[in-house]
Amino acid sequence: MPLWLLIIGLGLATFLTRLSFIWLFQHWQPPEWLKRSLRFVPVTVLTAIAIPELLLPGGDWMVPFANPRLIAGVVAILVAWRSRSMLLTILAGMAVLLAASALLL
Repeated sequence: MPLWLLIIGLGLATFLTRLSFIWLFQHWQPPEWLKRSLRFVPVTVLTAIAIPELLLPGGDWMVPFANPRLIAGVVAILVAWRSRSMLLTILAGMAVLLAASALLL
């Protein structure tokens, strides 16, 4: 199968998947409990992606105080909680990650 045909097919599949939800929500209003529940999906997915990388970098257990990713993650969580600034959170997390990596590894 030619590569360009595969790219077009996958792009079409992605487009139709997203379009189906747009079409669905134009013709059907979900119950209020479902709307409230859907607000938590992005946070849940991000947590499921981030936590294993913080706790098990590279798939191996690392002592918490020797884990630069975990230290940077905790600092980023605290900065986000206090400042509510995404830019400040990213900058603080990256600065701590670079410093902790240089000191611990």
